[in-house]
Amino acid sequence: MYLLGIDIGTSFIKVSLVEASTQKCILTVSYPDTENAIISHQNGWAEQSPLMWWEQVQAGILKLHKAAKLALPSYNSNDIAAIGIAYQMHGLVIVDKNKKVLRDSIIWCDSRAVPYGEKAFDAIGHKKCLSHLLNSLGNFTAAKLAWVKENELALFAQIYKIMLPGDFIAMRLTGKITTSISALSEGIFWDFKNNCISKEVLNYFGFEQRIFPEVQDVFSNHGALSASIAPALFLKPGIPISYKAGDQPNNALSLNVLEPGEVAATAGTSGVIYGVGNTLSYDMQSRVNSFAHVNHTSTENRIGMLLCINGTGILNSWVKKYIGASTNYTTMNEMAATIAAGSDGLSILPFGNGAERIFNNKIIGAQMLGIDLNKHSAAHIYKAAQEGIAFAFRYGLDIMRENKLTPSVIKAGQANLFLSPVFTHAFVNATGVPVDLYNVEGSVGAALGAGIGAGIYKELKEAFADTKPIERIEPTETKLYDALYENWKDKLAKFI
Repeated sequence: MYLLGIDIGTSFIKVSLVEASTQKCILTVSYPDTENAIISHQNGWAEQSPLMWWEQVQAGILKLHKAAKLALPSYNSNDIAAIGIAYQMHGLVIVDKNKKVLRDSIIWCDSRAVPYGEKAFDAIGHKKCLSHLLNSLGNFTAAKLAWVKENELALFAQIYKIMLPGDFIAMRLTGKITTSISALSEGIFWDFKNNCISKEVLNYFGFEQRIFPEVQDVFSNHGALSASIAPALFLKPGIPISYKAGDQPNNALSLNVLEPGEVAATAGTSGVIYGVGNTLSYDMQSRVNSFAHVNHTSTENRIGMLLCINGTGILNSWVKKYIGASTNYTTMNEMAATIAAGSDGLSILPFGNGAERIFNNKIIGAQMLGIDLNKHSAAHIYKAAQEGIAFAFRYGLDIMRENKLTPSVIKAGQANLFLSPVFTHAFVNATGVPVDLYNVEGSVGAALGAGIGAGIYKELKEAFADTKPIERIEPTETKLYDALYENWKDKLAKFI
């Protein structure tokens, strides 16, 4: 018996096949072969087409079948028992009564809605927002929808349902539209005190309750694979979509980060540290955000405190594309490793992907500082980029420490920037926290989540019985990196 996991990333779609009895990943494929573009009609805007995601999900599933047949002569797609979905958080998808997409999705790193969120924060009241929503409205999904209402009123009037990206893919697979408390909280729609969609948010923005999908548990049946879709995907009709979660709560799930005090990190297009608590806690400035974790319930709080830095892996990708175009990430990392810590005075601020919450939603842009044209090479840029990303994590982690989150160890998947020894070394030394690396993927977590939601695993612990780290990286040069970080932070201060 197999479980299928789908991860709708910004850059790629990933699909994994997991053997349910052993919780082991059989294989993972990604699609397409090159990174997806972000549509930016204006400075600070960021959109992607939901229909592109849907086409790529289908292509990814077919690619997985082909690879599975080569790897497993006995493979039969009829043995897939459940499907789970992870997705890029905060994106706004809107459809009409025929379930037709009305516009491209305004995705997580889009900054246009910041003024709408700030006005709502002031109008509803800071104390009310923080105590009930656990956040300001910032540029999250609710504020994005407010932008559509004001600027595209005719289109807004056609809205039948609003969704997060994972809700949309589940709808295309099943025809059913559902959501969860976790999803609504990431959109800043959920009132934690009253355990319902926030009446204050609805009333302030003029949103009708009818546009929200049915609310279900994260681990539940969100619909069955429809007979009209199944044949094209070489899957049997009726497979339940039994789990949906945003990529960061899902990453935490995949690392078995479920209980208070446990902390996970990712360093993909954006960078995230995600810690679990059991109180309705929040940062007074909303520089870090609090959302319902996958195992949050109305009777047992499980709140994920999320530090998000928009500009992390996207900087490394930009450097490769425009400075290291003739090389690859492995060679870039090898070249960076030849440069001493501190990059001979070259500093990079990685914040070139929209408004950053850690700076109260300011857009400061990516900056390359202290270039010496006679000394610095491409290798210095590769090193300074990864160090700058690590220092950005330290800056954000210090905010989390102000909010009483003090991890003794951070769990991370050995993927994206954590594949780089240069970055991982800089991360642990800049933060002063050891990192346990795991061989996990977001799509694997989604598959295991599907097993939980379908009742194949009777409790969460059963799905992660054999989840163990492959390596622990300990800090070794914290004094040096403390000094380098203070120098980097001094340069940052000129921009914030």
